[in-house]
Amino acid sequence: MPMTMTQKILAAHAGLPEVKAGQLIQAKLDLVLANDITGPVAINEFEKAGFSETDKNARITLVMDHFAPNKDIKSAESCKKCRTFAMRHNIENFYDVGEMGIEHALLPEKGLIAPGEAAIGADSHTCTYGALGAFSTGVGSTDMAAAMATGGTWFKVPAAIKVNVTGKKQKWVSGKDVILYLIGMIGVDGALYQSLEFSGEGLADLSMADRLTISNMAIEAGAKNGIFAVDDITRGYMEGRCSRSWTAFAADPDAEYVRTIDLDLSKIPCTVAWPHLPSNTHPATEGKDIAIDQVVIGSCTNGNIEDMAAAAEILKGRHIASGLRGIVIPATPKVYMECVERGYVKIFMDAGCIVSTPTCGPCLGGHMGILAAGERAVSTTNRNFVGRMGHTESEVYLASPAVAAASAITGHISHPEEIMKG
Repeated sequence: MPMTMTQKILAAHAGLPEVKAGQLIQAKLDLVLANDITGPVAINEFEKAGFSETDKNARITLVMDHFAPNKDIKSAESCKKCRTFAMRHNIENFYDVGEMGIEHALLPEKGLIAPGEAAIGADSHTCTYGALGAFSTGVGSTDMAAAMATGGTWFKVPAAIKVNVTGKKQKWVSGKDVILYLIGMIGVDGALYQSLEFSGEGLADLSMADRLTISNMAIEAGAKNGIFAVDDITRGYMEGRCSRSWTAFAADPDAEYVRTIDLDLSKIPCTVAWPHLPSNTHPATEGKDIAIDQVVIGSCTNGNIEDMAAAAEILKGRHIASGLRGIVIPATPKVYMECVERGYVKIFMDAGCIVSTPTCGPCLGGHMGILAAGERAVSTTNRNFVGRMGHTESEVYLASPAVAAASAITGHISHPEEIMKG
């Protein structure tokens, strides 16, 4: 029976010759992930169920990235619970202050996930790792607890949507624009419990940073996962990061898809999602009348060095608008250090921005950039729901690092060309 990429990975991890959409399976996992918000809940469930040992093959990974360095007593207790659990069970992949980065940027960077592998995380943006040709998806903390103990979990095999990517991106267009444009096309439930599978000659124009952003936000279209065909860009990224063997799975030519979407990169403009849904998309050129109070450049979606480079190119030699707050958050310590070495940190600070240690803080309205009533932010994060970054009467506009940097300079939503031609 012909299968999609996702179905082939799930079949291999279930020990089955084939699987089909809608089938319930038990699958072994290569990686199980939690952070300082979801980890304590999973640990409580693990202990409540009477488990005493973790599965040593599950590559359990705990990343303290949401509220660390601890912002208050509650977050300190949460991190302590994870830290104690990691020490008790000799969990090698525990990342705390000094080593931690934003989880979905840190794991690919460190080679903890590879093509053909299967991963779950108690965080909805775990689907990020599909950029590498892996199956990865978010789960609840109870499923996380069971997976830590058993090394496996159950899935309903998703049906799939084929996204046939063609063409080349316009100047200043990035993976963030691509995924926002796609979500605008199909809606926030356009791929509900389905796999978004990206292939086609246009993949050659999508860097790994682009792919990580696109897969990260597959969940914003309701998808179970977003996954890219493995190609030379994937192999180049994995080289030197992962010493263990891995397998690239390719969809069968006659695999069954619910629908096929043709996505011509050359037709995608710099795109911004207006409040309060990622599907409420508009070209950045329509934002000149929307004044903003804050810009955030970073997050698991757009905190890689390529994202920092795009922002630095626009901010270099310029200053952000008077009264506007600019917050730049490199996603990992390695990215932060590279920003220092390339001179980006100086560019950001000379432009009037602050540069933060890696954190998810402002993305979920936790700390380091909460909005007050009536304030507006342009943010490179992945959600703009009501109250996402603070007060329920605040507004979040989702954009690429290039658009965010340009908007920081003008004080309103701007296309990068507005700055670079000025």
